[in-house]
Amino acid sequence: MRIYSWNVNGIRSAEKKGFADWFKTTQPELLCLQEIRAEEDQIPETIASPEGYFCYWNPCQKKKGYSGTAILSQIEPDSVEYGFGIEEFDEEGRVVQLVFPDWVLNSIYFPNGGQGEDRVDYKLRFYDAFLDNSLEWLKRGRHVVTLGDYNTCHTELDITRPKENENVSGFLPIERAWIDKYIAAGFEDTFRTLHPNVSDAYSWWSNRANSRERNIGWRIDYAFVDSALAQNVTDAQIYPQVQGSDHCPISVDLELPFPPINT
Repeated sequence: MRIYSWNVNGIRSAEKKGFADWFKTTQPELLCLQEIRAEEDQIPETIASPEGYFCYWNPCQKKKGYSGTAILSQIEPDSVEYGFGIEEFDEEGRVVQLVFPDWVLNSIYFPNGGQGEDRVDYKLRFYDAFLDNSLEWLKRGRHVVTLGDYNTCHTELDITRPKENENVSGFLPIERAWIDKYIAAGFEDTFRTLHPNVSDAYSWWSNRANSRERNIGWRIDYAFVDSALAQNVTDAQIYPQVQGSDHCPISVDLELPFPPINT
């Protein structure tokens, strides 16, 4: 089973740049989207409800044209959650959770802390709410698979210019320390596990100074799984050749069936 994730930086814009063609060619079994930046009735008809898919869109309620997430799935879930039950986070449309019998799939657009200290604090509180939610699912006996834009580079391997960005949100020590905390709590960065020494694999590039062409980038899009499920990960990839957004798609391959969780 292959799961894709892509921050499309506006689904309407991405559709004009070839998203629908990519989707048709790829035919993902499961696709997590972030930053859709559209109301549900604004989703282009070509991708709003493709045949053979269950589609779950979660636009931002607080501000139109901002944030928003979705999952398009060929597998019908038992139920769907649109957030953590915390209004200040849920109103920004940052989470879609598909609940299956033995696992939960999260498509999450983690906050960007680049708008000041208040947003860094909001981002860190969102991180903690997400971790609490993930640990609760594990307690209920379900594996947790989370794909999305985490908006933080974890290590110097994940960013082209670490020294120049050490005081920039997305590479702040306090943000990177939270990812350490997340991993210590029992979750695994699938790409880094399979590619421990790769230092030039990025998923986001600034639109300035030909950054993408020069591969001056950041790896901020991740596929994490709980440690008990890590044995089922067979591949994790980044697709920098795919255009249509300032981010590129990523994927993780998981072998079925999933093992039971010992709680």
